[in-house]
Amino acid sequence: MKKLLFLFDTDAVPSVFDTVVGYDGGADHITGYGGVTPENVGALVDGTIYTRGGSEKKSTAIFVGGGNMAAGEAVLAAVRKRFFGPFRVSTMLDSNGSNTTAAAGVALVAKAAGSLEGKKAVVLAGTGPVGMRSAALLAKEGAEVILAGRQLDKAQAAAEAVSKRFNVKIAAAETPDAGSRAKLVRGQNLVFSAGAIGLELLPEEVWKDESGIEFLADYNAQPPLGFGGIDAMDKGKERNGKRVFGALGIGGLKLKLHRACVGQLFDNTEQVLDAEEIYALAKKMA
Repeated sequence: MKKLLFLFDTDAVPSVFDTVVGYDGGADHITGYGGVTPENVGALVDGTIYTRGGSEKKSTAIFVGGGNMAAGEAVLAAVRKRFFGPFRVSTMLDSNGSNTTAAAGVALVAKAAGSLEGKKAVVLAGTGPVGMRSAALLAKEGAEVILAGRQLDKAQAAAEAVSKRFNVKIAAAETPDAGSRAKLVRGQNLVFSAGAIGLELLPEEVWKDESGIEFLADYNAQPPLGFGGIDAMDKGKERNGKRVFGALGIGGLKLKLHRACVGQLFDNTEQVLDAEEIYALAKKMA
């Protein structure tokens, strides 16, 4: 029985990245649909749940992707609403790669730290999907988390969304410029960078002498990196007395995790892999 993965992408064009990793994760065939919404996903779901019976149904799975996490969450909810009784297949949500990327980053830092309970953490440029998921997972590990963004209203909205979704407490901070970011990281133990390509959020001279900082984790692989003075390949390397993780150092685990999750979808029909489930696997693999 062929393992079929159906990619429901909220963007206009299905992701090439998700397609490649889907094949590497063990799918025999992938069919991608773009422009998927809660309103049009029903017929697609019906095609996955009514065509195979019994144990054969586990060889069909759904992957919800796209660049917008809120849109992905809405599609996932619509997919799950369509399921009933034995008419269901395993499903994974990884819009913008945010679940697997954040899970990998936080899992690596948590392993290196031993425990994040009571640690003070800040996620710079945290209003996007990866930043929001990272803030959530750090808070679930017991850290005191600040989600920072250039505009306070956006940072507050993101923090509130994370708090509501994950039942955690997230603070918000406005960091419109380099000076405000430098001030915010003082006294923090964990500093994550989830900024856009081409923006250095913290120069090396800002963080290297901050004695409270224990770990830095940067998700940007394209120069200039989010943190000056690190290398994208860093994976727990000590720099200026801190343990540092670069985007490619995190990315190795992210790709392995993504592949492993896809492979796991075909174990049975009951799984829904979202942030919590993906993070649990990341901790085992880290």
